[in-house]
Amino acid sequence: MSFDVQPGEVLGLSGPNGAGKSTLLKAITGAATTFEGRVEPCNGLTVTHHQQRPELPPELPLLGRELLRVMAADRSDAPEIIQPLLSRPINRMSGGQFQLLEAWACLGGDAELVLLDEPTNNLDGDAVEALSAFIRAARPPRAILLVSHEREFLNQNCTRIVEVSS
Repeated sequence: MSFDVQPGEVLGLSGPNGAGKSTLLKAITGAATTFEGRVEPCNGLTVTHHQQRPELPPELPLLGRELLRVMAADRSDAPEIIQPLLSRPINRMSGGQFQLLEAWACLGGDAELVLLDEPTNNLDGDAVEALSAFIRAARPPRAILLVSHEREFLNQNCTRIVEVSS
């Protein structure tokens, strides 16, 4: 596979389980080894990665606003749906709340490339709508690489979709 992602673009990656979509995102961040081919990020490119299954640290008494600070996300611009999560300990959030907060943390920061791996996992309909709004608001000048099995979500949020096959 060969593709590039331009500033302002939301590139969707679609394909069956096991095709390598999540591994590709990890290769971009350097967290996975590439045995063939190459990943060529631009020099100085800043990247943030929302993993498919973000882990809730069980014993870390970190508040939502502190997580945003650690991830260099703009807390003052947090959308209304995120506001109640700012003063809540992350180890007391539901999986969906944490998923949405972490997606906002990635999209609310200054990274030039945002990697979102299955960000709709554990989200209800309202949260999925909010996530779509986050993505639309974050487009220029950053690029977003979005992995999802939900084709409708990709169609609604991506400027282009690449099919990954195993």
